[in-house]
Amino acid sequence: MIALSGALILRELMIKDFRDYLEGEREDRVYWVIADIEGTYEKYAGWKEDVLSEDAIRALMLGLEITIKDMDENIIMDTKKAISKLPPLMQRRIKAISEMRSSEGKGEFIPYPLFLGGKEIGYLGVKFLRPVKESVFIERSNTFLLISLFTLGGLAILLSIIFSRKLTSPLKRLDTAAKEISEGNLRSRVQPSGSDEIGSLSETFNRMAQYLEQQESLRKRLISNVAHELRTPLSAIRGELEGMIDGIIPTDKEHLQSLYEEINRLRYILEGIEELSRAESGALWLKKQNITLKPFLKNIIERFTKQVTDRGGALKLFCDEELVVPADPDRLGQIVINLLSNAIKATEEGGDIWVKAGKTHSEVFIDVSDTGSGIKEEDLPFIFERFYKASKGGLGLGLAVAKELTDAHGGRIEAKSEYGKGSSFTVFIPT
Repeated sequence: MIALSGALILRELMIKDFRDYLEGEREDRVYWVIADIEGTYEKYAGWKEDVLSEDAIRALMLGLEITIKDMDENIIMDTKKAISKLPPLMQRRIKAISEMRSSEGKGEFIPYPLFLGGKEIGYLGVKFLRPVKESVFIERSNTFLLISLFTLGGLAILLSIIFSRKLTSPLKRLDTAAKEISEGNLRSRVQPSGSDEIGSLSETFNRMAQYLEQQESLRKRLISNVAHELRTPLSAIRGELEGMIDGIIPTDKEHLQSLYEEINRLRYILEGIEELSRAESGALWLKKQNITLKPFLKNIIERFTKQVTDRGGALKLFCDEELVVPADPDRLGQIVINLLSNAIKATEEGGDIWVKAGKTHSEVFIDVSDTGSGIKEEDLPFIFERFYKASKGGLGLGLAVAKELTDAHGGRIEAKSEYGKGSSFTVFIPT
């Protein structure tokens, strides 16, 4: 409607300018005729009808019907009288021309005074004749405008309906999918429609839905894993306590030590869940200090060396003596311990593990590599997700905690693996 209204306003402005232009031209013609009549009066020292009739015919050809009066209001010459003085053939031609024009107004003549040497000598009455083709032009322009308005208006409405449906259809699909997800159907997806903003929104929605589905799957897996991990030590504790109550198992130091170890297993599981929860919620307060890495890493590695060498393998460290990193020693130690524990679990008899540390332009890296079983390619993108386990055993918390602790340092952790040949985990801490 705004566009069509603009077209109407533009048309009115154009017609107004067109009429103003014609009005200016008509005024110029009037002054030409006045100049001729005043010149005739001066030339012949009075009114001369034969010459005035020629002026009247010339005025008619310019689109003006005139009447010339003297100071006593006597009509000296007018257009009809001038035509009557012409030969019959000329009269027919002049009338034919005059019929191609229509008069403006209600038939009144507009008076223009005639002067000679500053003295008024009479009046010129003028009636403007508008060419029929001018009226036809305006009429046809109006008709064309109306046709254009209806045609373009109808087309605009049709296209508006088509494009609005094209715009709202994917939004409706998104709305439906969002409702399904809110009702618990996490498999709901939308078909992206093109590569525009709506298509991008659809793809983002699908990624969100996929992430929610993965998290829900991990949540269910967590419940199953936690139940399984807790059931084992609880069953052992319950069995031994029942045996002690029934007198089958003696309450000596050895059996009490067994109960204590099972309770430690429970505590380890709960501490892992609590540690991950604290790391994810941002409740960790880092106490950063400059750590000289080689003695720091050597101290950690010594705890695991015997465990590896007893299985026929080797645990090696490669690190410069003066390499320093700003980090929380407890949290950084926890990261390295988690990575080493996973490497030992993945490494079979005779497998080697090595720890390398070095420095790039703005980061210090610690790499833990092994010759173990490796990780399947389809599992690799999810290994840092909480409660995700690529292999049997554990709760799948170690790598998730390591990632959260690395993020807390403003760093990043990367993993590379070839299934059956080993894995490599690299932690980057900004300097």
